[in-house]
Amino acid sequence: NGYDDVEYYPAGGGGGASSCANSGGGGGGGGYRTATCLSVPSSSVTVTVGGGGAGGTSPYPNGGSSGQDSIFSTITSSGGGGGGPNIQGGSPSRTGNTGGSGGGGAGGSLNQAGGAGNTPSTSPSQGNPGGNSANGPSDASGGGGGGAGGTGGNASGAQPGTGFGGVGGNGTANSITGSPVTYAGGGGGGSSPVLGPGGAGGPGGGGAGGANAQGGAGTVNTGGGGGGSNSDSGPDIAGGAGGAGIIIVKAPGPQAPLISVTPGSNSYSIPTGVATFNVTGELIIGK
Repeated sequence: NGYDDVEYYPAGGGGGASSCANSGGGGGGGGYRTATCLSVPSSSVTVTVGGGGAGGTSPYPNGGSSGQDSIFSTITSSGGGGGGPNIQGGSPSRTGNTGGSGGGGAGGSLNQAGGAGNTPSTSPSQGNPGGNSANGPSDASGGGGGGAGGTGGNASGAQPGTGFGGVGGNGTANSITGSPVTYAGGGGGGSSPVLGPGGAGGPGGGGAGGANAQGGAGTVNTGGGGGGSNSDSGPDIAGGAGGAGIIIVKAPGPQAPLISVTPGSNSYSIPTGVATFNVTGELIIGK
């Protein structure tokens, strides 16, 4: 059996990093992939909707966890990379994790690179790299996570009032459900409020970076990355969690293959020939 038009959507977004004195990097958006005229087995198809990665937990240094992969038949979309963790006391921070889109680098005494996107490599690309942290003092800002439609922004500035966390990379819009929806945006990087605001989350569900606050969570069923956190004073602050992904399958009219969905804890088995598509021919599976 074949689906005439199969659209495959993002895996889970990566979580933002935790913080204490330095700023955590934003999580990358989940990998975004599509396919058309995809052949599937006549017996069953296993579908897994990737959950979002957890935000980095305190005590520091803990980077965000990468999101889970999403799977439809033979297609796998990689979870977004977690944001890089900071290390207090002027030690070098760490780079963002690789993934569908990469996590942002963490703020520290040395600027740190964002993680690579489109990992493992697919064609067309499923995502983009995260942004770099600022090359400034130990409380420098973190880079934004990459998104399906754009690279995460680099953090900027090391002087009071001039710095900010890197913005999350843009997601990608699609109208398969009837109106445009943007998916797989990157999370913003955290920033010290002495320097400037945390980075905005990327369009497509990315969480905003925190300024002496926890980063925002990625939006569920968009694959958006979580925002990185910052803690200028007081206890460590955990990073924002990544948003779960979603899978949308579309086939035309009543001649489409027959399917049913049985939910499991994290996966769905879709035997053909058991039930029917609805009028629009859509199957939407989320967490």
